[in-house]
Amino acid sequence: MVTVSHPDPKDFTYADVGATREQGFCPPGFHPMNVRTRLGEGEEVFRRASEAVLTWEMHRTMGVGVDTSADRAAPGVDVTVTLAGMIKAPCRVVWTVEEPRRAGWAYGTLPGHPETGEESFVVDRTGDGTVWLTVNAFSRATKWYARAGGPATRGLQHAYARRCGNVLRNIATQGEQSP
Repeated sequence: MVTVSHPDPKDFTYADVGATREQGFCPPGFHPMNVRTRLGEGEEVFRRASEAVLTWEMHRTMGVGVDTSADRAAPGVDVTVTLAGMIKAPCRVVWTVEEPRRAGWAYGTLPGHPETGEESFVVDRTGDGTVWLTVNAFSRATKWYARAGGPATRGLQHAYARRCGNVLRNIATQGEQSP
């Protein structure tokens, strides 16, 4: 089931709130990002990965600061992500999905975030049992240091998304035996 909040768009720093539900959508003037990482196979890998995404474990294991009052992602939950102990990025969860083969959420940027836009983290299990993490986003720089970084800033975003996949793969496959 997909749960969507109906937030007041004036709270966010962009107009297309919730648009990451539509994979590949990118509003004019924003930069798209779509990074897909294979995590493994099977129901247990899917279950572990889904839980790690929905409970912030993936982000915390990456060393990213996560300040939120909720133990689990849910529409309307505010979360501030802190990078390198210095850059604070306030966001709000705009939608979640918890289905038998798909789980995840997206957050949108709030005032004070160095970027403006939305990013989703979705785990899905395909028909052949393969489990994937897809990080889908659209963004543009707002703070001077993000604008000054130009293409390097976007490169860092892609590296961050790839790291999400690598960290989540490690979490989801802990304790698995090789045949």
